[in-house]
Amino acid sequence: MSDRPEPMSQYVAAGDDFLAQQRLLVIAPHADDEAFGCAGTIAKIKALGGEVFVMLMSVGDLEQYNSDIAFAESSTRISEFEDVVNYLKIDDYDIVLKDSESYMRLDAMPRRDLIHIIEKTSKLALDRINPTIVALPAISHNQDHVAVFYAGFTACRAHDPSVKSFPNIVLAYDNPTLFWNVDSDKFRPNFYVDISKYLDAKLNSMRLHKSQLRHSPHCLSIENMEYLSRVRGHEISVAAAEAYMCYRLVL
Repeated sequence: MSDRPEPMSQYVAAGDDFLAQQRLLVIAPHADDEAFGCAGTIAKIKALGGEVFVMLMSVGDLEQYNSDIAFAESSTRISEFEDVVNYLKIDDYDIVLKDSESYMRLDAMPRRDLIHIIEKTSKLALDRINPTIVALPAISHNQDHVAVFYAGFTACRAHDPSVKSFPNIVLAYDNPTLFWNVDSDKFRPNFYVDISKYLDAKLNSMRLHKSQLRHSPHCLSIENMEYLSRVRGHEISVAAAEAYMCYRLVL
């Protein structure tokens, strides 16, 4: 009996078969978060035959620290996001809030209201599409990300699946700004998706968010997105990966 490990190709095939059967819901606080954290995974699941949906919580006009575009209009952000949806062949999306008063102020909304949107009232609510995987923004310095994470985490709480949606997999996704965090334990990757074949799709998705691009060596530059993807890949000995923190995995 051989002690040699099984060929890696067997594990890769099993992983692809698994992803092909998934219905992924990405919950994004802002347009571009879906690209930063999940575009490679989205591209891979779609290529394998799975389903992907994006719930975009808020879009609005915004003054921003950007040497090229100091003011990003809501209509521009929506158009860019829809370009990404079309490019990645995302099955459906919902933009929940389109007013500038709510934008970057999701932390001021009662958490119960955000939970209700995620659970019930969005056209992509858990009760409506019953996703198998939910991807939430990792906790960071960004107040909207924190608010959406905790609301989504509550919405995904354990429950009787015969009466309430119960996603088998609940993840938090990466962001290139997570290095600026008061507690490094808030994001400890333990779930990876090999996106070696889909790195270009990830980078191209971010390029479509033209109003949000920064010049290298800015942490939000295309170059840094590639560096981070390759670092995450090298953490598991592949060319490129997206990293997640897994809060629940039921098989």
